[in-house]
Amino acid sequence: MAAYMLETKDLGISFGGLKAAQNVNIRIKKNQIYGLIGPNGAGKTTIFNLLTGVYKPTTGTFYLDGEELKGLSQEKINHKGIARTFQNIRLFNNMTVVRNVMVGLHNQPEFKCSLIETLFRLPRHFKTEKAMRERAKELLSIFGLEEERNNLACNLPYGKQRKLEIARALATNPKLLLLDEPAAGMNPHETEDLVNTIKFIRDNFDMTILLIEHDMKFVAGLCDEVTVLNFGTVLAEGDTKSALNDPEVIKAYIGG
Repeated sequence: MAAYMLETKDLGISFGGLKAAQNVNIRIKKNQIYGLIGPNGAGKTTIFNLLTGVYKPTTGTFYLDGEELKGLSQEKINHKGIARTFQNIRLFNNMTVVRNVMVGLHNQPEFKCSLIETLFRLPRHFKTEKAMRERAKELLSIFGLEEERNNLACNLPYGKQRKLEIARALATNPKLLLLDEPAAGMNPHETEDLVNTIKFIRDNFDMTILLIEHDMKFVAGLCDEVTVLNFGTVLAEGDTKSALNDPEVIKAYIGG
C-alpha cells in the first residue's frame, strides 16, 4: 500500500505568463479529512481542477494511492477513484433525486449493460436498472433523502441539494472525495449537520477527504491537517491548529 492516498510533487500550472499554482506539495494519509485553505484567488480550485483532469499540469505530477494520474482525462481520473463536488452546486435539476445518484453509478462495472441490452430492453437491462435504483436509495438514506427520491432535484432546499451532490459523488465509489466549499451558503444548523455527515462518510466509507473551505471554524472542527495556499504557493502546512495560528497565515487572510 502507498504511504499516502494523495501525493502531489511540485504540482503547478501556468496560463501564459501567469503562474496560477507552483511547487505545490501535499501529502494526505488514508482516511484523513484534509483542508486546502487560503484567501480568495490563492489557487485552491485550480488545484482541484488539476487533480480531476480539468487542467493538465505544466509542472510536477500527482499520485492517488501510489499511482500516477498526471495527464489522464477527467473520466479516467474518476474511474481511478477521485470524485468531486463543486462550489456552485451542479445537479441535473430536471431529473429526480434518485436519478441524479444513478448517474454516478454508471461507471461501476456491476452496473454495466451492453448497447444491445439497453436498446432492446432485454432482461439484463431491467435487472441492472433495479439494482442501480436500490443502491441509489441506500446512498440517499444515509443523507436522509430517501423520502425525496422521486422529487426533482431543483425542488430540494439548498442544504439537501448539497447532500445530494455528495451522494452522487460517492456513487462513483471513490478513494478520495474532493469537496469544494461544502458549507458555503449553509446556516449554522446545516453546517453542524454537514460536519457530522462528512465524519460519517470518512468512517463508514473508508474514505479520504480533501476539502476547500472559507469557514475557519468549520475547518478547525473537522480537518486533521491543512495546507494553506497564497498566490498559488504553499504558505503553511501541518496540523490545523498550528497552521491557523501561523502569523503569516493570519496576515494573508486579513491583509497588511
